[in-house]
Amino acid sequence: MEGLVLFNALTTRLLFVLHSLVGVWRVTLVTKEPRYWLLALLNLLLFLETALTLKFKRGRGYKWFSPAIFLYLISIVPSLWLLETHHETQNCISQSEGMSQNTSSKQDFNQTLISSEQTHGSGDLIEMARVFVNNLSATCEKSWTLGLHQTFLLMLIIGRWLLPIGGTITRDQHSELLLMFVGTAADILEFTSETLAEKNVRNNPTLVCAILFVWTWSMLQFPLDLAVQQVTCPTSVTARGFSSLFFCQYSADLWNIGISVFIQDGPFLVLRLILMIYFKVINQMLVFFAVKNFLVVTLHLYRLVVLAMDVRASLQHQQEGLRGASRPAESAVSGVSAEAWGSGSKEGLAMLVRASSGAAVVSYPTPSVFIDSSMQLEHSRFLVLTNRISLFLKH
Repeated sequence: MEGLVLFNALTTRLLFVLHSLVGVWRVTLVTKEPRYWLLALLNLLLFLETALTLKFKRGRGYKWFSPAIFLYLISIVPSLWLLETHHETQNCISQSEGMSQNTSSKQDFNQTLISSEQTHGSGDLIEMARVFVNNLSATCEKSWTLGLHQTFLLMLIIGRWLLPIGGTITRDQHSELLLMFVGTAADILEFTSETLAEKNVRNNPTLVCAILFVWTWSMLQFPLDLAVQQVTCPTSVTARGFSSLFFCQYSADLWNIGISVFIQDGPFLVLRLILMIYFKVINQMLVFFAVKNFLVVTLHLYRLVVLAMDVRASLQHQQEGLRGASRPAESAVSGVSAEAWGSGSKEGLAMLVRASSGAAVVSYPTPSVFIDSSMQLEHSRFLVLTNRISLFLKH
């Protein structure tokens, strides 16, 4: 079992590094700037995290957070930013020219494959690999960038699946988290492909950077495990008030609502509204997904109100139970007549003392939740009783 954990940890991180290097290679190829190979040095952070995880955690994950996913984001996101902001990724060659180039490339690749099958030489395999790489390089830059976006999101989901889980998350919660990530990845991919495809958006570098910033911000939810981890609330949390019980009892739901409102659907809705209202970029899909984001945000806020009302009703029910448990003691203490309080005789004092002793020995069923509160109530009544006795003796 330990061997499988180590294998999954190393394999996943190796896939992250390879995909990051592919992104850096595309950046250097498109920009014709070899200095961008320095972006590959960001993978050193992932190597350092791998060594520390293998040494201290035996390859297993951490609590509430995945450093491997976060460092993978750091290594691949700059490459995608450079590809999206480069002007050559905005335009592709014409369809007829692209079809002719693809046809000739496929013929060259098929001829190389046939010749390699006949000779079985190592040189032919190298030549076939070179032709294959040339075919990939001849692909439209826009298609390459979209492919990197798609494989990036797939790598996040597959990597999250293969990475060993930590001790605080169960397999059921892990599978729920993966299903959430599948839907989240589809929404993020649609957001970037649909907004950046507009010509008015492409001609505005500031707007492109704003879209990429929102896209990067939405990626920060993938290293987190907080949306599925339930917290067991201790009994003492009930006595601390509404806020403590609310955040403890519904911590996973609150994280899920916060991620949707502040990291994904909320920023997506704001940016789409800016595109439609200020920049006059309106199309059918943009309107549809803006309405979809509005409905998701509204439903999450509605759920937040429902959860708050549920906690408040629970606290009111507990307070009513506390008052119902304290009524027998009140009736026992109030059994002393007014004449006994008003008279200055020793009989009145004796009746008062007997009433207090009777209230002390009254037995009634008390819920365990309200034991501390009942003791405090009895203590306060005892103090009031002693004060009245002292006043009586003074008179």
